[in-house]
Amino acid sequence: MAYRDTYGGFGGFSMTPWVKRLLIANTAVFLVAFILVRVLGYRWFFDLVAFGPTRFVTRPWTVLTYAFVHVGIGHILGNLLTLFFFGPPLEDRWGGRAFLRFYLVAAAGAALFSALFYFWDPANWIIGASGATFGMMLAFAMIWPDMPIHVWGIFPVKAKWLVGIMGFVQLLIAAAPDASSGGVAVLAHLGGMLTAFLYLKSPWAPHAWGEVPRPANRPQQKRSGVALVPWGGKKQAAAASQTATVTQARPAAARKGKSQERELLDDVDRILDKISAQGLSSLTDEERKRLDEVSRRYRTN
Repeated sequence: MAYRDTYGGFGGFSMTPWVKRLLIANTAVFLVAFILVRVLGYRWFFDLVAFGPTRFVTRPWTVLTYAFVHVGIGHILGNLLTLFFFGPPLEDRWGGRAFLRFYLVAAAGAALFSALFYFWDPANWIIGASGATFGMMLAFAMIWPDMPIHVWGIFPVKAKWLVGIMGFVQLLIAAAPDASSGGVAVLAHLGGMLTAFLYLKSPWAPHAWGEVPRPANRPQQKRSGVALVPWGGKKQAAAASQTATVTQARPAAARKGKSQERELLDDVDRILDKISAQGLSSLTDEERKRLDEVSRRYRTN
């Protein structure tokens, strides 16, 4: 599947650092598991890293390690492709640390949610990144609900409908009393989506653009000196170079140009809101110059 937006559509975005690392880590663990289990017959490897509801007490690390283990080419390819397509826009928007934290929280939440229903079965265990990737798809649909996603590169479906249908299908499979999921951890999929939704609605949710500096007429965060924007990725670095320094304090005696300064800051406020809503690429040349002007002025002050 492919999507189109300010990232340039299919293949139009640049691979982000943590998505690349997660792709490499999942592939490396898959190769190690293949050699140890399929070639050498060491099935203890799955027992060490797979998540089990009753084994979690003695192996607490499995709440995260399970998400890096896969069996079969189809199993890992599905998750890697989902991570490849949906991961970069989220990391580009949130920054690397916030994206990684969200990914791990969704993975852990998916495992713990499934444990609520399978705790009575000590033989049950789950592996795979599907819980995290389902949570990632839900986050994408929440941020860009009307983004057209081209299934198989042909059929355009809005993100909110595609993800909603996928979640509804998982719910039907999980609720069917006599139906078999074919070994697929559908409850982990639902758990990943539920965890992602609750996390993005919580106070710990990542900001849309990282730690964006706010003008002085916004009382949320008062700072003195220089406010740095620790964004990750090429777009964020470009934005940071334009809005890197904005001071909060002003001399009390400087009232002469107060109205003009307030108008300027209101304009900056509007531009920052536009960046948060539509992305850096949506700025006009005049708006970029405006940010440069403000940055130079307050850097001098």
